[in-house]
Amino acid sequence: MKPKKDNKFPLEGNLEKRWSGRIYADKPVEKDDLLSLFEAARWSASCFNEQPWRFLVGVKGGETYDKIFDMLVEFNQDWAKTAPALVLAYAKKTFTKNGKPNMHYWYDTGQAMASLTVQATHLDLNVHQMGGYDRDRAQKELIQDDDFESICVAAIGYRAEPSDVPENLKEREFAPQTRLALKEVIKGI
Repeated sequence: MKPKKDNKFPLEGNLEKRWSGRIYADKPVEKDDLLSLFEAARWSASCFNEQPWRFLVGVKGGETYDKIFDMLVEFNQDWAKTAPALVLAYAKKTFTKNGKPNMHYWYDTGQAMASLTVQATHLDLNVHQMGGYDRDRAQKELIQDDDFESICVAAIGYRAEPSDVPENLKEREFAPQTRLALKEVIKGI
């Protein structure tokens, strides 16, 4: 069960269904389904078609998963431990063709993550992106290239049953989803 959105206008089905839950079922994600997510990200728009995004994928039980998990802040470790996959998204800061700074690498990587998330929703997978991790350690231990910068970590998996949500997370998990009113974020219409 996911909280109801308070949207005032119709949304495409996967946008309506998308939710960043924190509780995952004890079920691995098939490799082809994971690859489908990254295929969606691969086709995202980017400045000069640079495609600056990169993804380090850790599957539960593997060394990469453990390394990414160990870099999460304690609160995120508490719930992310149930996710079958953890992904470190990072991006190239300069253009490949000329070495000049790419001022859009964060934006472009955000678009890639949005595409990945919509594709995940289509496959009944949940993606919860987080900024609560040790970015310095991710840079030093995982990325190891100063021309790349970490953007976020995402937990990916199938949602658990509502009855499996621990008491300490129930209020947060089932709170209504809210957003700023449209009149607060747009001008001119």
